[in-house]
Amino acid sequence: METSILDLHPGLVWGFALTVIIMLLLDLGVFNKKSHIVTSKEATIWTFVWISLAMIFSGIVYYVFNGDAGGHQLAIEKFTQFQAAYWIEKALSVDNLFVFILVFSYFKVPRNLHHKVLFWGILGALVFRAIFIFAGVGIINITYLPAMQLLGHTVEINVVLTLFGLFLIYAGIKSWGGGDEDDEQDFSNSAGARLIKKLYKVSDNYDRDRFFTVQNGMKIATPLLVVVAVIEFTDVLFAVDSIPAIFAISKDPFILYTSNIFAILGLRSLYFLLSNFIHMFSKLPYGLSVILAFIGIKMLISPWFHIPSPVSLGIVGGVLIISVLLSILFPEKKELETE
Repeated sequence: METSILDLHPGLVWGFALTVIIMLLLDLGVFNKKSHIVTSKEATIWTFVWISLAMIFSGIVYYVFNGDAGGHQLAIEKFTQFQAAYWIEKALSVDNLFVFILVFSYFKVPRNLHHKVLFWGILGALVFRAIFIFAGVGIINITYLPAMQLLGHTVEINVVLTLFGLFLIYAGIKSWGGGDEDDEQDFSNSAGARLIKKLYKVSDNYDRDRFFTVQNGMKIATPLLVVVAVIEFTDVLFAVDSIPAIFAISKDPFILYTSNIFAILGLRSLYFLLSNFIHMFSKLPYGLSVILAFIGIKMLISPWFHIPSPVSLGIVGGVLIISVLLSILFPEKKELETE
């Protein structure tokens, strides 16, 4: 098992939790107290704030391990693990943006309500990601097979990581060029929408930013609650790809959870920043497919060959940069037609 920051400074857990709570309260109760359309300037500021907080926290991780846990080498390892897990989750979460745009368009959600939907979606992600990550680490730690001789090496193969690796390679191949599959999806029949409709009667129209309204003396849900449920279930589905991916980087649950949450928290502002320009990144889904396949291969070969976190970080960053550059240099025909 890896040395965890939880073993060194339990107080840092409370520091992280307090930071997230304060930022969310400021976000909802001060800066976005009233529903409004988020401007590109506002989204840029919040994107910078969340990325800066993540970078500062990674510096704290380095400081804690450098001072208390055996020196510079381990500190660098934990620092790069955080960075790699953060940027992998950030990259894979960009795929969520495409679906969020489709969901909001399908349900005709007014633009001034997008922020509230994403805010509550993120609160759900805080809970579900904690369950997935901490349970996942626990399961991984108890599923190592006894050491064996295989291909000329003594190796310890982990059953769960092997399955995750195969799944990520499959997911990468399946998602290659499949970015248009969701265009015709009936989101009103998704699991989240069905759940809300089963629990409540749903009105036909929005009632400002309310999740519930009163009609004929009866309290019923508004379509806004349905949209939140669809976003929540969508995030859970995407976590099926992204959570196994970060297990290839580290087995420290605190490193994985904090990097994951910082990436998710910044996704909302990134949505508003990129929603008007997302069509310019047509090659990005191909890059994400490559990243998924690479991480899957990394998991499968890890018993024989360990790819260091800095190398993983460099490969992920390089693939993202190349896919963005290719999107700009070779835009799709339908993009040119709309310009």
